[in-house]
Amino acid sequence: MSRSIPSLEVGVSKQVTRREFLNLLGAAGGTAAALKAGSALGLLPHTAQAATLDLRAANPANRKVAILGAGLSGLTVAYELSKVGYECTILESSHRPGGRIFTVRHGDLIDEIGNRQYCEFDDEPHMYFNAGAARIPSTHRNLLAYCKELEIDLEVFINENKTSYLQDPALLDGKPIRNIDYTTHTRGFLAELLAKSLSAGEMDQPFTDPEAETLISLIRSFGDLNEDNLYKGSLRAGYASGGFLEHGAQKDIIAMRDLLKTQMGRQFLNANEGDTGPMLFQAVGGMDKIIEGFTNHVGHQIHYRSMVNAVEVKDDGIDIAYDQDGTRHLLQADFCFNCIPSHIMTGITNNFPTQYVDALKYIRRGTAYKAAFQAKERFWEKEDIYGGISWMNNPSKQIWYPSAGMHKQKGIMLGAYDYGDGELHTAMTQEQRIEAHLTDGEKIHPNYRNQVEKPITIAWHRMNHMLGCSARWQRDRNGWTHEEEELYHALQQPVNGRHYMIGDQVSMHSAWQESAVMSAQWAMADLNQRLMA
Repeated sequence: MSRSIPSLEVGVSKQVTRREFLNLLGAAGGTAAALKAGSALGLLPHTAQAATLDLRAANPANRKVAILGAGLSGLTVAYELSKVGYECTILESSHRPGGRIFTVRHGDLIDEIGNRQYCEFDDEPHMYFNAGAARIPSTHRNLLAYCKELEIDLEVFINENKTSYLQDPALLDGKPIRNIDYTTHTRGFLAELLAKSLSAGEMDQPFTDPEAETLISLIRSFGDLNEDNLYKGSLRAGYASGGFLEHGAQKDIIAMRDLLKTQMGRQFLNANEGDTGPMLFQAVGGMDKIIEGFTNHVGHQIHYRSMVNAVEVKDDGIDIAYDQDGTRHLLQADFCFNCIPSHIMTGITNNFPTQYVDALKYIRRGTAYKAAFQAKERFWEKEDIYGGISWMNNPSKQIWYPSAGMHKQKGIMLGAYDYGDGELHTAMTQEQRIEAHLTDGEKIHPNYRNQVEKPITIAWHRMNHMLGCSARWQRDRNGWTHEEEELYHALQQPVNGRHYMIGDQVSMHSAWQESAVMSAQWAMADLNQRLMA
């Protein structure tokens, strides 16, 4: 049985299909709300499977492979091809492997051009900072498969913590409020508006009575509405007092007009969607443990401080000219896998086709920026915060509380993270950066300045041998253009079947370790298919 049930009125009166309803719900309450509704209506998402490589080309032992860069994609190639008998040589321009997987510990060099730093954190196992890659979503199956294969211990990374803070000068005179207070009240008012917007009308795909009842029940549950579909506050935000040995008293409601004063709402509510929506992990002891897992097998193949200055693709192979310790060397190989950042590769002599070079030049590089402090004591734990992120409407943007080292005396906390607009801090002196982060942090933790020490900053746009962060193909938020699609696929294909670009720069979903791994796997599978043919 079906009935005319409520259609949503948006702007002008119109009937709304189930798909449109889920889109509206996703916009208002985030992907989690839409998935919950989709599950209730029998609409479920699909998940990806980890790739299985089968590299059985003829005579691999007679083939030499040059790998340019010891980032995650390059190490993935070396690991897989070495297992089946290829002779691999890795040229790494830096003093360390890993690329943008960079864990900073006591004594480590932060090789930022114009701002070299040495880390002074206390020398203890939990006192580290993931300056680059920091999170592994549980849906990134290829990376997780390598973690399992290489016996890399993982632990949960706490991304969202309802006891962390949101701070905006426009909201409640700048007083920081807990995540749970903002999200509970905002979802309550949104659910009330959604319930009130239901009006009679025929739908092109009408809900059945059970579906309609499920929908109304879902909306009430989502916002904790009363039987009159009104939001009157919720104990989900915690108790103002009591709640254990006596009845809990509900907190005061933050008015919708106050919640709307901050422009951070959309970002804050959706902060744990997409890749940060699933369970997240980190490598125990630092993300560079993943790199260590690979180098335990192929570390002997890496030539450090080896600067590539020419790449020539020939009919029967590829020549790589590079400098190491002031001496020019020539590496001759059958194939090349290249994870040098595209904007750096365009400045290296090569004989690539015009469209290939155009694609390299088209990619922009991100300007991510991070900063970290050593805390003299884990003061956030006294505020019931164990891991997670506090958000600020200021240039420092985020404070991350460590997911490791619970109840230790000290800890390392991220004091700033600006992904996509890091040039502001990049242009500052080290002293200016630190003062900016102390000032911003005090808006959430009043005694912040006196509680932290030994700061470090990482401006990826000036990090030596990298000069940028994740690759950016898309210029328009409305989607990829036809030109971008063509350039991307041109760069994905090998030059003369010999030279492959790899890394997250050859991915439509950059900035993740999974992207780097999958680009490497695609390139190896393509080479293997060509050789088998």
